[in-house]
Amino acid sequence: MELALEKTMIQNEPSCWHAVRSRFPGAEEGPYLDLSGRSLLFEDGRTALNAHLDALSVGLVDKGALFEAVESTRALFADLIRCEPDEICFTRNVTDGIAAFGTSIEWKRGDTVVICEALEHPANVYPWFGISRKFGIDVRSVASDRGALSLEKIIDAIDSTTRVVAVSAVSFAPGFTFPVAELGAECRRRGVLLLVDAAQAIGVANIDARQWKADAIVASTQKGLMALYGLGFMFVRQEVAETLKPAYLSRFGVDQEGHEAHLGNPSSDAYAPGARRFDVGNYNYPGIVTVAPAIRMLLELGQEQVESYVFGLAREFANRILDLGLPVFGGRPGSHSSQIVTVGSDLGSEHDSTGDHDMLSLYEHLSANRVRLSIRRNLLRFSFHIYNNESDIDTAVAFVAQWIERHGSDARALTRT
Repeated sequence: MELALEKTMIQNEPSCWHAVRSRFPGAEEGPYLDLSGRSLLFEDGRTALNAHLDALSVGLVDKGALFEAVESTRALFADLIRCEPDEICFTRNVTDGIAAFGTSIEWKRGDTVVICEALEHPANVYPWFGISRKFGIDVRSVASDRGALSLEKIIDAIDSTTRVVAVSAVSFAPGFTFPVAELGAECRRRGVLLLVDAAQAIGVANIDARQWKADAIVASTQKGLMALYGLGFMFVRQEVAETLKPAYLSRFGVDQEGHEAHLGNPSSDAYAPGARRFDVGNYNYPGIVTVAPAIRMLLELGQEQVESYVFGLAREFANRILDLGLPVFGGRPGSHSSQIVTVGSDLGSEHDSTGDHDMLSLYEHLSANRVRLSIRRNLLRFSFHIYNNESDIDTAVAFVAQWIERHGSDARALTRT
């Protein structure tokens, strides 16, 4: 079922976003502010998944139709990030994409990869250390700067040995945006490959692979794409992909016509064009049919409008939390802001815990009142998407204010941090 949205509608009109929210039944169960953990499932995606499962249950799956769905979804994702379908392949998740890209490079001992280990999700850390163990390369980690990744420090870390720079477009904690396009221009100038982890940006931020000058972009579907675990996408720039040799070769990774099980000449068949050479499998058909309706909706809404609306909600929430006297990491919203708002003063190292008893008390109070959020690295993490609205902000802020009132001196101690 398609959303009845006029393409000429002013997308910031409340009626548009009300129509969107109505397609997420979970949005009425209390403020769901945990997109950065996982999204609510889009109702049309669930409908498509149910139809697929129904066909499986009675033995009426049409394999040809599934292949058509694969190509349709590939093209949808390509449109979402403004690239060509041949530059898109399917992966299991972000880690899988990074590992597939990294292991396809012809490394020389002493080559380096530049990352910020302190801010990256483990999905963008472990693959590079795995490649280091296998190929003898060095992982050069740049220090964070008060929870942010400094463009200048990243650029300063690049030298003649650097083959790849890997960054996140939006950090999972504290949720700051990064000027990818500026880094991309510098990497392109120096002949260094740029890989971007878009897990926290895809489906929310307005992404243009060409403008970013990225060589690879990896993403998964359970967050901003409002679908399932176990499916991801990888963009590889055409000119770069043609130089890469995947670690795994599949029937779908070679350039030949005919049945999916047709065996050509495995010793000499040419790689499939562009990123398609990384396709392995059979595909994750349940994940593919589930995510397609969500991507269609995002394209219909327009990524510029989506970013404006969702980032706007996050800015309003951050300002209202600050007005209550609680610390928002990074201060007032600015150029660093995204759909993620983190509350607290100190960025820790533990992934999903906090040693701050006041923060834990506030988290428990919100959770008990059906406000969904996460704890990440000592911070309370609130994250927004297209199904959120002003009423979610009002409700969450009211419960925060209630906690402050009930906890007296403890709350005052927190507001002074």
